[in-house]
Amino acid sequence: MKTKPQPLYGLDLLHAGMEALADVEQAGIRIDVAHCEEQRRRMKKREEKLQQRIKDSEIGQQWVKRFGPQTTWGSGQQLAKILFEDFGYVPKVKTASGAASTSEAALEHIDDPVVKDWIQLKSTVKILSTYLGNFQREEVNGYIHPFFNLHTTRTFRSSSDRPNFQNIPVRDKRVRNIVRKSIIPRPGRRIVEIDYGGVEVRVAACYNKDPKLIEYINDPEKDMHRDMAAECLKLDLSEVTKEIRHVGKNGFVFAEFYGSYYKAVARGMWALIQGVKLPDGMEVLDYLCNVHGIGRLGLCESGHEPEPGTFEHHIMQVEEYFWKEMFHAYYKWRQDFYRAYVKRGYFDTLTGFRCQGHMKRNDVINYPVQGSAFHCLLWALIHLNWELKARKMSTVIIGQIHDSIIADVPDSEFDEYVEIAKQIMDEEIRKVWDWIIVPLEVEVERTPVDGDWTQKEVFE
Repeated sequence: MKTKPQPLYGLDLLHAGMEALADVEQAGIRIDVAHCEEQRRRMKKREEKLQQRIKDSEIGQQWVKRFGPQTTWGSGQQLAKILFEDFGYVPKVKTASGAASTSEAALEHIDDPVVKDWIQLKSTVKILSTYLGNFQREEVNGYIHPFFNLHTTRTFRSSSDRPNFQNIPVRDKRVRNIVRKSIIPRPGRRIVEIDYGGVEVRVAACYNKDPKLIEYINDPEKDMHRDMAAECLKLDLSEVTKEIRHVGKNGFVFAEFYGSYYKAVARGMWALIQGVKLPDGMEVLDYLCNVHGIGRLGLCESGHEPEPGTFEHHIMQVEEYFWKEMFHAYYKWRQDFYRAYVKRGYFDTLTGFRCQGHMKRNDVINYPVQGSAFHCLLWALIHLNWELKARKMSTVIIGQIHDSIIADVPDSEFDEYVEIAKQIMDEEIRKVWDWIIVPLEVEVERTPVDGDWTQKEVFE
């Protein structure tokens, strides 16, 4: 290492972070302008076609009749009135304010082609305005220069705007391919994304020092997400596929760690396992019903115990085991940490920040973990940027998305860049921040030379 790593806590970390992110903003992200323009034309035609189909339908005619000149085809509030008041459909999901939801999941039960057209219309409009439109508005000489902020969130994480580079879609395959294909490296280079894998779980272990959680992190043969998927769905470990593990990870483990509880967890997992199959081809829902007699979700009224034999009752029992037996030290830390906050009115993070004022219980539990996890990435980005300058390398960091650093890397510098990044992100950071008591995992993805961001693949 040509630069000497520094601890950097609190304000020093923010000051150095702002300087490093200023370099990132100045470097900019190359955009395929021709692709953006072509996709904008296609999406505009699709928007017009979908609007016309909705307008010509029975629902569309009632829409115009009810709202007249105020008709807005993309309005979820207007659609809710048409569907649930005029056409008599029963809303399955409500928003936090109690209004009928028109999210894609909330409309799944309505078997009407117009509803499907409306969902596609919403997606198309978002591609046009939020993504491609913002790229084109902010593009200068083939580059966009997003801002990365360190002063806008209570967790002390970063945010991004003009355009929001941290909001590039990844889950919706169609939207992802349209939008991410717009992002390309400089000629003769690769886009390289280096990610801190599971960093929030690892930082949580640094706070709560739970022996079981540390054991899971330190032993590569152990897999917490696989184990909990098996527990929640009553499977043998050999039956847990990649898709089922995903259900355990996002539906149960992360939900519980972030402060959810069995009622919400059961609802979320029940939705996630719809259509998911075991290795032998049987659907998980059929397996739970036929083999274990769990045939329904069984949501009970607030304040009442869930009915035995329902999925909700089973998840309640798994949750009890998860916190009271598996991660009892983590559970105690959550209770003690929140009590200390209530008594003092603030809490301090491991990276030198103080959070104070009114916060919900989940905020008090989550903010220190989320903030400190991001600060690990920020510390690494700062030192990686310094090292690239010290070595006079052509590689430039072009973006940051919470747990990952994105760089524009000449092919000739790829091996050296990855070696430096891994050394800083896993080894050097633990030398200067001795509160990090578990290893940090680094994952590398890269595009082909001159390939767009949709083409990135894991580099072993």
